[in-house]
Amino acid sequence: MALKDILVHVDNTPPCKRRLEFALAVARQHDAHLTVLFASNISNLQGFGSRSESVLKAAEEAQARFKALAADSGVTVEWRQALIPGSDQALIQEVRTHGRHADLVILGQQDPEARSDVIPPDLPERLMLELGRPVLVVPYAWRFSGRVGRALVAWNGGREAARAINDALPLLQKADWVQVLAVNPAERDREHGPIPCADICLHLARHGVKSESSYLVAHDIDVGNMLLSRAADEAADLLVMGAYGRARFTELVLGGATRHLLRHMTLPVLMSH
Repeated sequence: MALKDILVHVDNTPPCKRRLEFALAVARQHDAHLTVLFASNISNLQGFGSRSESVLKAAEEAQARFKALAADSGVTVEWRQALIPGSDQALIQEVRTHGRHADLVILGQQDPEARSDVIPPDLPERLMLELGRPVLVVPYAWRFSGRVGRALVAWNGGREAARAINDALPLLQKADWVQVLAVNPAERDREHGPIPCADICLHLARHGVKSESSYLVAHDIDVGNMLLSRAADEAADLLVMGAYGRARFTELVLGGATRHLLRHMTLPVLMSH
């Protein structure tokens, strides 16, 4: 298994530069092709010519930034642009269509203090539940160290966690340090077995991933906070976890840890559903 096709969704916000740098670094590390997609909703701008022009200008500026960063990256890249004259769901469907032809889709966390009227605020949540590909979400407030060297893997023995580990294998194989962490494993003893994380670490070893197992017991702290705390303590560059939730009519119902991580992430998080 290898990462050979990566898609990154870009916009013209300041955090996007770090997201693009991260995507280029991952593509370079895996000798992968990188597709850069500027997808924006213009349905809310109809009747406001100057605002429509501002979206086109933002696309031009984002493309110029992309070309400058990619020029000496050593990565094969392509630029795609999609201005969607429809609903938020139409834009999500557009990104989803492009993303299903990639091994990994990289998105940006939404900044609650700088909401955009042309990017759906629930884009990461929708895609991770609907895409069928792993989604790697990059925080808006974060500094990229240059590579993914230290990875923390959240393991509870569930289906989504198993998918996430399998999807993250190429990244874990190139990491310098991998820790597999179970939180309150006694609550799911059937999935964990007698020694929490032992079997999944053995599985990773057979794929060339040297990992260490660990578990935490703390029933008075939510899982999301515990994962972020351990990631900070271990100076992790990446968190791998299953995405729990479902789309019910127009409402997203997310698991507590998934929802917490999307709101409060302090490092890139790879999620699979």
